[in-house]
Amino acid sequence: MNRKTLVLPAMIGLLAPVLAACGGSDGGGRGGDAIVVGTTDQFVATKEAPAPFDPAFAYDAGAWNVLRQTVQMLMHVPRGGGEPVPDAASKCGFTDTQNESYRCTLRSGLKFSDGDTITAEDVKFSIERVLKINDGNGPVALLSNIDTIETNGDSGIVFHLKTPDATFPYKIATPAAAIVDSDMYEADKLRAGADADGSGPYTLETETEGGRVVKAVFTKNPRYKGDLSLQNDKVELRSFEDTESMEKALRDGDISMMTRTLQPHQIKDLSENPPEGIDLVEMPGLEIRYLGFDTEDSTVKSKAVRQALASVVDRGQLASKVYPATAEPLYSLIPNTIPGHQNAFFNKYGEPNARKAAGILSAAGISTPVKLTLNYTTDHYGSVTKKEFEVLQEQLNATKLFDVAIKGTEWSKFRASQKRGEYAVYGMGWFPDFPDADNYVAPFLGKDNFLNTPYANSETRNKLIPESRRAADRSAATETFERIQEIVANDVPVLPLWQGKQYVAARDDITGVEWAVNSSADLQLWELGRGVS
Repeated sequence: MNRKTLVLPAMIGLLAPVLAACGGSDGGGRGGDAIVVGTTDQFVATKEAPAPFDPAFAYDAGAWNVLRQTVQMLMHVPRGGGEPVPDAASKCGFTDTQNESYRCTLRSGLKFSDGDTITAEDVKFSIERVLKINDGNGPVALLSNIDTIETNGDSGIVFHLKTPDATFPYKIATPAAAIVDSDMYEADKLRAGADADGSGPYTLETETEGGRVVKAVFTKNPRYKGDLSLQNDKVELRSFEDTESMEKALRDGDISMMTRTLQPHQIKDLSENPPEGIDLVEMPGLEIRYLGFDTEDSTVKSKAVRQALASVVDRGQLASKVYPATAEPLYSLIPNTIPGHQNAFFNKYGEPNARKAAGILSAAGISTPVKLTLNYTTDHYGSVTKKEFEVLQEQLNATKLFDVAIKGTEWSKFRASQKRGEYAVYGMGWFPDFPDADNYVAPFLGKDNFLNTPYANSETRNKLIPESRRAADRSAATETFERIQEIVANDVPVLPLWQGKQYVAARDDITGVEWAVNSSADLQLWELGRGVS
């Protein structure tokens, strides 16, 4: 059976929420108390991660959700998805047919929140700063295709790209391309601590305890000029150490909404036994989870070991036992709601089959059981991650082909260790920078990739990824992405596990909840207001 069309693309899910929250706006809470939103995202300044909110360093969904409220980019993705539209810019577009030259014009009267005027030189400084600092943890790969940046007066700016890239407008709509003030940010050094300044819709004040941010207060920026319409004057993002305390705060009325990460049992309970005055809202989701491999580590250097793992992992059981009704099996790096997806891993390996795995290992001359340690983060994706890895451990050990141990580490140490190549096998999640197949391929397989993986396939890196970016009509790149997925299924530098849904829970007097998180898991706090239930 060919699983290329196992799950039909549901593009409508990218355009509209599944369930809209009730309530009508009465002005969006202006002039009243802050709307308080809970999250389990942790923001900690450490030796390994000294600048959690510096655009040259920050490259995870939680930090970007803080930056999106505070800094401004030339472009932004509109509330319902689709192609980016101007924000700090008044207009942007390619000036050639090869998608190699991209020109923007700034809005008139742009100012940073402290009143300093923004010019094209500030944009140039900000993006060249990310490239110059070139932090190994940061989002520099999103901008690395920029060859030169040219300014034309105070408002004109042109990006000359090294190679054609039709996805470039999406990349400069991310916080990687945030416009920052050279008076606040040094050109060649990260800004340590939990501060962030820009020209975005809000200003930011943080409250910390022992280096950990426990509260981020966003106050409407009166100098903001852009495409967004704010429905409130103030929002407070409160960080909780666990989902149980976050849910209790919602039930007690201490917070008005809780977002990532809700656990499966909470979603089930809130759905089947909804508390009075609280709504559970399901939203389109593009999150994926996967196992990554250090392909130079002796334990998994042989492709046969990775292929054997791909042959026996039972994604269906994993999703049903750990994430019931909130996840579905994933057989490709590219999720099934993104054009270009095909179920490449199912096509190659089929249903879980220990006999097939044994044959792969035997043919490669590999003795069994193969000893492995699966590493996971204890606090970045929620407490249920431990159960996920316990299930994987049980599945693999049951085959007698593997002898698997598991080890959990807090995110602030886990991510740094993973980047340094200290883990042979590790579990990670991915929330896309933008909803295009390119962003599920290049960050894992391209040069300067997110994982810092030693794996490099010349056909993928030098031919297929550049070829896919030439297509202004993204559907024209489908065959190229299908070939990439086939290569990944054969080489197994990563092993896709599941694709998740998104949920938030909110008190029913809060409006705009259905727009507060988009399909890429970006928080859009400006959409929240207070209204009538």
